[in-house]
Amino acid sequence: MATGGLIEARSLVKRFGELTAVDGIDFEVQPAETFGFLGPNGAGKTSAMRMLAATSPVTEGYLRIFGQDPATDGPAIRARLGVVAQEDNLDTDLTVLDNLVIYGRYFGLPRRLIRERADRLLEFARLTDRRDEKVDPLSGGMKRRLAIARALINEPEIFLLDEPTTGLDPQARHLLWERLWSLKREGVTLVITTHYMDEAEQLCDRLVVMDDGRIVDEGSPRQLIERHCTREVVEARYRSVAEQALVVSRLEGTGVHIESLADRLLVYADDGDSVSSLLGAHDPVAPTSTLVRRATLEDVFLTLTGRTLEEI
Repeated sequence: MATGGLIEARSLVKRFGELTAVDGIDFEVQPAETFGFLGPNGAGKTSAMRMLAATSPVTEGYLRIFGQDPATDGPAIRARLGVVAQEDNLDTDLTVLDNLVIYGRYFGLPRRLIRERADRLLEFARLTDRRDEKVDPLSGGMKRRLAIARALINEPEIFLLDEPTTGLDPQARHLLWERLWSLKREGVTLVITTHYMDEAEQLCDRLVVMDDGRIVDEGSPRQLIERHCTREVVEARYRSVAEQALVVSRLEGTGVHIESLADRLLVYADDGDSVSSLLGAHDPVAPTSTLVRRATLEDVFLTLTGRTLEEI
């Protein structure tokens, strides 16, 4: 494993009684990269993130953040982190501005500096016109942007975001991605957990795929797709389970990689159009619909675990 990362973890374990939430994972986060933990709920992502935030003790293994041990240097580490938890913990009785100002005081920052940073962060989060409003009536997307702005008040060297867009509508998600992309351009080191494949592809320079507390593979989104999938995927739907099973039996032994799901058949191929034509022209059962698309991280997860996120 390379050295010199802002975060280094080796054989990292987190247990809660008899439950092993994180089971011996190794990873490293380099300066100015966006690193992701991709996996379903219950995969161990949040437990790993809490150890990185120096708020949950390591059960076993090696963890260093900025070269420091969270067990002995927790306060010093936390002072250099920005953390956005999965559940918003904003003070809903305060105004938008006061949420930033009071949070800044926790870091011992001078009031004048906090005010200057708060003004910039409200502009960054597109909340300047809401600065004097209470938090409670804000939309979910606004609250999430405020949580991100607040976590940036100490100008952190590492920014941890646990499921940053869960529960947001598509428009709010894309606006949040835009804000995170601007941080990427500024060279901020981001660590993100997500179960959204498109989010991981959009934001992450490198990621690990987690399942049942373990890392099943690591790489850039493109590397993972190229390693485990063909260039294209044909999605075919049939009128019944029996018809789909018949097509599967005909394709078995042909060397074509197929995945038979409850509602559709996935056929992996470098030339999706040719496969789509063959399914319609030569099989005794024609699909009711076909779709040719590029391979995604969803296909990687299915290949590695035998499940889709929809099944979890």
